Order: sequence, then structure tokens, then C-alpha cells
Amino acid sequence: MKELVRTAGPMDWAAASLRRCGHSFTMTEAPFRPREKLFEKQKYFQNIHRHTYLKGPFDKITSVTIPLALAGASLYMIGRGIYNMSHGIGKKE
Repeated sequence: MKELVRTAGPMDWAAASLRRCGHSFTMTEAPFRPREKLFEKQKYFQNIHRHTYLKGPFDKITSVTIPLALAGASLYMIGRGIYNMSHGIGKKE
């Protein structure tokens, strides 16, 4: 019986055990995008000198605008509630 030598990680152990049982195990898969597109996007994102969470085209909307809108709405509702409580209006009967 041959000893297993761990080289890259747990997937090697799984592949070796499947091969011993007679199963074929390949880890090749078609890429989601062409390699050239991937390199192009990597160059684009690596050359931008902004914070990581603001590098995408719509990241300012999700990272800045939406939280500011939520904070504004919350402050408005808190202010309205304090006003209603101090003047005794808006109560449910």
C-alpha cells in the first residue's frame, strides 16, 4: 500500500481516496470569463487609488447614498416622535 503525501491541501486527500476507489476525479472547470477579460479587470482595480469598498462603478450608491438615506429617515422619525410626545399629539386612542 502506497503512503499518501500531503502536498497542497485537503483536496489532494479527497482526490487520492477517490482514485483508490476507482473513481475519476478532475478539478478542471470551464472559466466564467475569458482570461483576457479577467486580466483587464484586475489591472483596472489594482490601479485605482481609492478605498477597496469604493472601487466598483456603483459602490458609491451602496456604500454612501443608501446609508445616508437610512440615517436621514431614522433621524426624521426620531425627531417626529419626540415632537409628538412633547406636544401630546399623535396618540392612539
